[in-house]
Amino acid sequence: MQLLKKIKEKAKKLKTELVVLHLAYQHPETPWIPKALIVLIIGYALSPIDLIPDFIPIIGLLDDLILLPLGIYWTIQLIPKNIITESRIKAITYNWNNDKNLKAGFIIVLIWCVILCFTISKFI
Repeated sequence: MQLLKKIKEKAKKLKTELVVLHLAYQHPETPWIPKALIVLIIGYALSPIDLIPDFIPIIGLLDDLILLPLGIYWTIQLIPKNIITESRIKAITYNWNNDKNLKAGFIIVLIWCVILCFTISKFI
């Protein structure tokens, strides 16, 4: 029971860190390299397609359990501390805009469709 509780806490913290990254992205003083990494990390987190499919035993979950948190950690290290602190304070009361979520989801699916079409056209 304790393990399940810890996993839920870690998942909640991971979601909060994604919101912090989102808010840091919107900050005008965030450098462009972290902004590019934020786009990749949030896109990957929201994407229905993983680098390693989840149905592969053990290894399939590694990208969600290791790659995503590492990407978040490294990106946060590149962002100035004052921006991260400000973003963490805002993240506590932040509410997602569902219209933007739908648009972002559509863009992510569209990108994967373009990649899939490009890949298929190379093999046919």
